[in-house]
Amino acid sequence: MTETIKDPQYWLTQFDLESTDVDIGRWKTKRWSVANLHLPREESERKDDMISLPLELFKDERTDYRFNLSSRDPHVFFIFEVNEDESLKPLKVTASQTSAASFMDGDYLVLSETMPLPIQAWMEAFIGRHGELLDVRKKKRKGAGRASGN
Repeated sequence: MTETIKDPQYWLTQFDLESTDVDIGRWKTKRWSVANLHLPREESERKDDMISLPLELFKDERTDYRFNLSSRDPHVFFIFEVNEDESLKPLKVTASQTSAASFMDGDYLVLSETMPLPIQAWMEAFIGRHGELLDVRKKKRKGAGRASGN
C-alpha cells in the first residue's frame, strides 16, 4: 500500500491557466500555460478564483523525486484532460517525471513549471525522513543470456 504524506504547509498548489491562440500552418489552436503559481501556507490564504490541486508525495516515487531535484532545473508537472471543446479539466499535480510521462499519450496535456524552492525543501525533507529509494537489480546467474553450446 502506498503511503500518502500531505504536509498542510505545502500540499495545496493553486494556479491559473492562460491560453494563447497560435497558428500552426493553416490551423488555429490554443497553447496553454500555467500562470500565477501560488502555494498557500494556510487555508485562510487560499484564493477561490484559482484552480487548486494537491501535490502528494509517495514513498515508491522517491527515486523520481531525487532525479527531479538533482536536475539543473527541477519542475512540477500539471496534468489536464483535454475536452472536445479544447477546454481543460485539471487532474493531477506531480513531481515525478515518470508519472507525468504516463499521461503524455491520449487526451491529456502535461504542462511543467519550475519547482518553487519551498516545494524543493519539502521534497528533500520527505526523502530525508523516508530514505533514498535505491534501484536494486538482481544479479543475473552465471551464463544467463548466452547461447548454450551443444
